[in-house]
Amino acid sequence: MRIGNPTNNEFFLELNKINEDIQNSFLKKISHETRSVSCDVMLGDSTIKKVETFDIKNIETFLGRFESHISEWNSQGVTYSSDEDLRRIFIKSEIKLGNYILSLHISLQYHVLLYYKPIQKVIDLQKRLAELINAGGNSESKYEEESDRLIIEKLNELGFKDMPKQELFELFYNDDELAKKIKNMIDDSQPEVIDIQGQKNQLFKELDNLLIETFHTTSVIIDEQKLVNGEEGCLCNIDLEYVDGGTKQGLVDATLIDEQNKLLIKQNITKILNVVLE
Repeated sequence: MRIGNPTNNEFFLELNKINEDIQNSFLKKISHETRSVSCDVMLGDSTIKKVETFDIKNIETFLGRFESHISEWNSQGVTYSSDEDLRRIFIKSEIKLGNYILSLHISLQYHVLLYYKPIQKVIDLQKRLAELINAGGNSESKYEEESDRLIIEKLNELGFKDMPKQELFELFYNDDELAKKIKNMIDDSQPEVIDIQGQKNQLFKELDNLLIETFHTTSVIIDEQKLVNGEEGCLCNIDLEYVDGGTKQGLVDATLIDEQNKLLIKQNITKILNVVLE
């Protein structure tokens, strides 16, 4: 049962009131911790511009407080997930109170944009890379042509003479040992092309090391479905479940909760509020 859902039960109404305070304070906290700051970045064409970002470490610190302040809850700690430029930082915790489980899920979903650091080294590396690409264009075309010729030639030597060209290439790509042998032959025949490729790969690697991440999100409360759909925003969900024979039940009858468990449930939800308010 999601705390905050409509109800007529007096106890659940009390919990909803605490949850309302949590949601309001939580949104204010997220808005503050994701406040925008400007930074200089470099685009792919060497243009320098200012962009807005926020410090994700602020959110990490905020979520980490739950692990330290409600340490009696079971939690896997602050966790990150990513899907290309879409990122999520979240924490999931739960505590067993008698035959009830109280769970907490806090999450922020945001996007990441990559830029280069605004330094001269990026321009120098891009210039060297452009020179290599221009110098190696014809060589690489000849390398590809020679590769195709050697693949067919080697397969013919092995007795595959009457097969169509397409079937020869399929045979090559499905035989790892044969592919390795022929690749070594091709590389040995054109060392200057291999050298250019190696230099280019090294330059790309160095440029990748000069990338910086900037972050963008929207300070709005979203639900689980919008989170799954990839929308920016945050959520703070508190759920109460009843454990029956080792199985969690989402439907909770408030009239069956004894006073001791009611007190424990209320106290633990209040702890969440206290962490948010800190």
